[in-house]
Amino acid sequence: MVSSSLENLKKRKGTGGKIRPYRSRRLFERDYYSADTRLGEKTIHSRRIRGGKLKKFITFHNHANVLDKTTGKIQHVMIKSVISNPASNDYNRRKIITKGTIIETELGDATIISRPGQDSILNAVLN
Repeated sequence: MVSSSLENLKKRKGTGGKIRPYRSRRLFERDYYSADTRLGEKTIHSRRIRGGKLKKFITFHNHANVLDKTTGKIQHVMIKSVISNPASNDYNRRKIITKGTIIETELGDATIISRPGQDSILNAVLN
């Protein structure tokens, strides 16, 4: 019996025999590299997604919209550096900005609450 999941298109049986894929991969199953947002001059790319729509993602950005909970105001401030990224040690070492990343801004330390690889915006909340 051949499994219908995409992962099993290129695998082997428990006995070592080859599983012949019952179909080739579909266009909607294609994979992309992650956006890997980093500090730098603002650069936004887009890719076509299912349904003909476009999804925009940030590859470089040096500003963030930071919310100050005490005053309730949002300010567009410059990011000084990336402090830590709890998502991955590799992202932490490479200073990649994802949701949950702690950044240093002009107002203080803030946590990213948006998904820059999906939403093409950097929103943060002061710690």
